Amino acid sequence: MSASQTEPLAAAPAPAKKAISPWRRLLSAFFESKLAVVGLVGLVLIILAALFAPLLAPQNPYDLTQIDIMDSKLPPGAESYTGMIYVLGTDGQGRDMLSGILYGLRISLIVGVLSGFFALLIGTSMGLSAAYFGGRVETLIMRLVDLQLSFPAILVALILLAILGRGVDKVILALIVVQWAYYARASRGAALVERRKEYIESARSLALSTPRIIFRHLLPNCLPPVIVIGTVQVANAIALEATLSFLGIGLPVTEPSLGLLISNGFNYLLSGRYWISFFPGLALLLTIIAINLVGDQLRDILNPRLQR
Repeated sequence: MSASQTEPLAAAPAPAKKAISPWRRLLSAFFESKLAVVGLVGLVLIILAALFAPLLAPQNPYDLTQIDIMDSKLPPGAESYTGMIYVLGTDGQGRDMLSGILYGLRISLIVGVLSGFFALLIGTSMGLSAAYFGGRVETLIMRLVDLQLSFPAILVALILLAILGRGVDKVILALIVVQWAYYARASRGAALVERRKEYIESARSLALSTPRIIFRHLLPNCLPPVIVIGTVQVANAIALEATLSFLGIGLPVTEPSLGLLISNGFNYLLSGRYWISFFPGLALLLTIIAINLVGDQLRDILNPRLQR
């Protein structure tokens, strides 16, 4: 028997493992939670319903040519004299409740997303600047943050809207002022950990510009806690806007949100016409729950201390 026959066969090289992208790992970790999947599906359906409200709504509830006062306060499932069936009933002005909810979702989501986005931009920039520069800059910014957070959010919003007046742009501006401090504190805390690391020192030794170091190198590593706070603050902004509109100082009647729809039916609760406030309130509750479920799962994924 030859030596070649007695020698053991060499093991075949193991196939190289294909690298998994961070986004794919994030998605796989996200879909491990059934509640998060339910929240994500619900949130997507809510957003689609709001985007395509003109196509899905049986009528434009704020077009005077499409509503009739004779159809006011009809219960769910009632039929008008024109043959139209109101699935969720009508309000005191004869507007279809389903149509009002779909159009109200658009306003509520626009206010929540836009105010959260601009508050994130302002607050994160302030927080990163405070952590990077330190000294007097950090002291000034953090004293402003402490002053902002020492007052209840709804009180600050009430004062601002009393000065600015009613309107979508006014509410968005008030909510930006209310929210930016949360992002500033979270981004500063994350940046304080990152600014002492080697890659920041290397960027400084290469004489890179300060804006490039902050936004190109420091910001990406500080985004996880900011993203988590962003989801929570969007839900809080929607709830706060609904509260302000319910109190009558948020949006005008011509630009209704879910809070204003709830307010419209509040006077009819004692007369048994529950649907005028109940269905908008249910839509608001489901929207906030869906956003919070998504935000809770993102928190568990992006925060190593909370990973199970």
